Parts: sequence; C-alpha cells; structure tokens
Amino acid sequence: MSLVARHLEANGLPTVVMGCAKDIVEYCGVSRFLFSDFPLGNSAGRPFDVESQASTLELALRVLESAPAARTTVQSPLRWREDAAWKLDFSNLERMTPEQIAERRREFDEIKAIARTKREAV
Repeated sequence: MSLVARHLEANGLPTVVMGCAKDIVEYCGVSRFLFSDFPLGNSAGRPFDVESQASTLELALRVLESAPAARTTVQSPLRWREDAAWKLDFSNLERMTPEQIAERRREFDEIKAIARTKREAV
C-alpha cells in the first residue's frame, strides 16, 4: 500500500496511509501516515466497533487535510487495551493453549465466511 501511495502522490493525488506497522510504513516514506497501535489488520479501528472506526477515519481525513510536511506520522489516540501487555500475548502461539488456538481459528474462519458471503453478494 505504501508504494501505491507514493506512486499516487508522485502523480498529484494526495494520500494518507492508515496502518499498524509503523516501522515498515515509515521506512517506505509515505507522505502522510496515521499510525494505530493495534494488532496488524486493524488499522481502521477495532473490529465491529463503529465508533472507533469513525474516529479513525475522521482523524485520517484531518491528517490528509493538515499534514504540515512530507513524511508526517500522526499516532491515533485510540488504544487496543489500556495495558500494552496485549503485544506480548496477541496471537503468540507459545502463550496459547490448544483450545485457545482452535477458538481463534474458528473465529477467523467465521469472519472469512462472512466476508465471502458479502463479496459474492456484490
């Protein structure tokens, strides 16, 4: 995405990248970056949390509108959890029981099925 954003910027289209992998996106040198300190894949807000998603979109639009210079990074004030310990535990297979892994897999498969149904309806 970062390389696409750079290409668009080079052709006169302003962009803002929303992401969770700060080191990677900043290394790519995008013009405007909204960093969410969330697990990968959740850069638009918490899943099923319309309020956090709307807040993230609003902030991204403000970054697009008012970034003071190229390569501007703004960090979202939203937090995945108050305690940063989730970073040690999130999808860390070494810290999960086989039952927890199976539950995560079931949840993921359920979400993929929902996405597939929505995609096929289009």
